[in-house]
Amino acid sequence: MTTITNTPETLRAAMVDQIKAAGHATTPAVEQALRTVPRHAFVPEATLEDAYADIAVITKRATDGSALSCASVPTIVAMMLDQLQVQPGHRILEIGAGTGYNAALLTHLTGPTGKVTTVDIDPEVTDGARRALDATGNQQVHVITRDGALAAPENAPYDRIIFTVGAWDLPPALWEQLALNGRLVVPLRWRGQTRSVAFNRSDDALVSDSMQLCGFVPMIGQEGERTGTIDPNGLVSLYWDADQTIDPSQLTGVLDQPKETVWSDVLVGPQEPFDGIWLRLTAQDNRVCRLATDHAAIDTDLCTPAIPSRSPALVEDASLAYLAIRKIAAGRHELGAVGHGPHGKDLARRLCDEIEVWNQDREAQPLVRASCARPAGENGQDLNVQLIEKTESRLLARMP
Repeated sequence: MTTITNTPETLRAAMVDQIKAAGHATTPAVEQALRTVPRHAFVPEATLEDAYADIAVITKRATDGSALSCASVPTIVAMMLDQLQVQPGHRILEIGAGTGYNAALLTHLTGPTGKVTTVDIDPEVTDGARRALDATGNQQVHVITRDGALAAPENAPYDRIIFTVGAWDLPPALWEQLALNGRLVVPLRWRGQTRSVAFNRSDDALVSDSMQLCGFVPMIGQEGERTGTIDPNGLVSLYWDADQTIDPSQLTGVLDQPKETVWSDVLVGPQEPFDGIWLRLTAQDNRVCRLATDHAAIDTDLCTPAIPSRSPALVEDASLAYLAIRKIAAGRHELGAVGHGPHGKDLARRLCDEIEVWNQDREAQPLVRASCARPAGENGQDLNVQLIEKTESRLLARMP
């Protein structure tokens, strides 16, 4: 009898085939890097199967169990490398060393004439990355223990900068160290959602040309997102940005008020994403935020959002509305909104209006322009532009 074992090579090949089937690793260079670099060598405590599964491998946790560092989901890694558009000879900075796996992929992409620098605030993480990189023949990667917000001026300027941690803000060091016409890829959080955004450097601004849904361990030291519960039992929470005038105390008990439900006639199938509605809203309405609900609130019909852990909501004073979904037929669901409070129905209608516009072009994405200072002549008062104020940067978002 012949026993067939899953070797690292066969598992890695299957992983890349799955990534390709998902629509990522779109260039021969990225595909070859993924087929070459041994991911299992960077997560030695994981089984071979887990090392090559399409999952994040957690390598360090906080005392409360939350992830502090990990090897990211392979499809997300490939997606972001596609966005980064690395060329041989590039100088690259990575913020968030993780296991060192992504730095090894970047080294393969830049070739012998390139240079990769990776930075992380946690010495335990950088020590682990250094060991794995050395063990896999990537001694040329420069590993630095430092607050990622400071980046690495000693090896600047960079043709490419990539964040492998979630960022709420864009630190000034990016403008100082990213070369003109350089490219930045960052999992950026605004209005409660996170997107891997690819920016091109143009003079004093960064202009987006690609956005993909993602989730990452948050960067330490960026505290711009606020959160609060809106029911006595703490089952329903809101997440909003510091520049928004949302006061959860005004919403206490709002979910006990009558529901105002509005349906859009827009249908989606089980595999059809609808996160683009939220993305559009961030460029159209400064009242949008994230709503998260415990399953106990759903079981009692207190709050029934489309996705319990993360659904867009609109908040105005003591009223709110959130995205909802209902089954219409086998494999078909209708999108709508549920409102509560004095303006709840109006907010629900507003959400449904955006659902209907999204349905006309589901692939449309906003253009985001990021800068260190408010751009001259643009004050965010244009109804077609949303100004999102961060601590050290500003975003202007508009639909094309």
